Amino acid sequence: MWSQTQELEAKESRGPVRIVARATQMRRSFSSQNTKVKVGIILTLIFVAVAIFGPILAPYDPSAQSAAQGASVAAPSASHLFGTDQLGRDIFSQVLVGTRTTLLLGILTGLIATALSVLVGVTSAYIGGLGDELLSLVSNIFLVFPALPFLIVVLGAFPKSGESAMILLLAFLGWPWGARVIRAQTLSLRNRDFITAARESGESNFRIIIFELLPNELSLIAASFVGTVLYAIGASVGLDFLGVGNTTTWSLGTILYWAQNGNALQLGAWWWFAIPGVIIALIGTGLVLLNFGLDEIGNPRLRDSNSSIKVGGRRVRPSDPTPVLIGEAAGFVAKSKSHKGWRSSQASTDETTGETGEKLGDSVSLVATIAGSNGELRSDDAMGSGDNLIKSSIEADAHGSTSERKGA
Repeated sequence: MWSQTQELEAKESRGPVRIVARATQMRRSFSSQNTKVKVGIILTLIFVAVAIFGPILAPYDPSAQSAAQGASVAAPSASHLFGTDQLGRDIFSQVLVGTRTTLLLGILTGLIATALSVLVGVTSAYIGGLGDELLSLVSNIFLVFPALPFLIVVLGAFPKSGESAMILLLAFLGWPWGARVIRAQTLSLRNRDFITAARESGESNFRIIIFELLPNELSLIAASFVGTVLYAIGASVGLDFLGVGNTTTWSLGTILYWAQNGNALQLGAWWWFAIPGVIIALIGTGLVLLNFGLDEIGNPRLRDSNSSIKVGGRRVRPSDPTPVLIGEAAGFVAKSKSHKGWRSSQASTDETTGETGEKLGDSVSLVATIAGSNGELRSDDAMGSGDNLIKSSIEADAHGSTSERKGA
């Protein structure tokens, strides 16, 4: 009875322990990522902080107009860090408020779209059969659906629908990409030994999906979420710039919309459109670099490709050919010569084997000589040369033995 209780407790705690272990692995992988990923994390955190505290720190009301002399289209100054627009409104305050709106829209769209991607992708791959074919068909239809014309038509028909309509439409159109990737990963996991063991132990499908499959797809799901956020931000900025979004709410795309309507380029007011454009580019750069790190966590080949060790005074990556150092080749030849007595004793037992061993030593010496003349030698070239010489030696020995038998 006590053993059964312990077994049940271990079974109940295995899922959460697996999730904690996976999260710990992701945290350790992040701490060892290269400079690009760290820059992406820093940029993303900076703009998240701006989105949280920006409206509180805004020095002016972003919609407040100023009729003072020189307030219209004023260049950046101490009183207006990012300058003003045609109506004297402070662009710095608009950027602080608009960053929150843009990031919030991207995050909410990413959460909804990623939830749909996980639901459809995992369900499709795990159940298989007709259900898999139907869900895959739906995903393929959405993948080829003309999203941009659809968004322009719908949002243009309901101009006062607000940000909620754009979030729902972008999430509705943005889930198929992640669903395809998650489905492929689930297909590779569903027949693994630990999934089979979970089925044989009587665990329900829901528990297997939650505590066995999803913990092994956390990095992939996170990368899909970041990619969807980036897609939503880019799409919302473009739609706002075209004027089909909600132009009464400040966002980074709305600032560009009013800059285009106010002829900022013709007026030479570069700060009106350049500063929001640079901020959008920096947000996208941070998310892309962060996505690189998540891809490396989920793909061991990408993670290992960035690591290197120092061999013979040079950096060697795992994808590079295995180097054969001259000193190691010479040491191998010396070791072969030190065992010459052993080869002689073996030759007394089997003359053919002894002669082959001598020729093997000569072959290795010849390969080492070639390495010394060329400066270095790749392992596959060395093995190829040695194999050809050994093969020729064995064929010559076989031919000599046959001639001796015929003479006898």
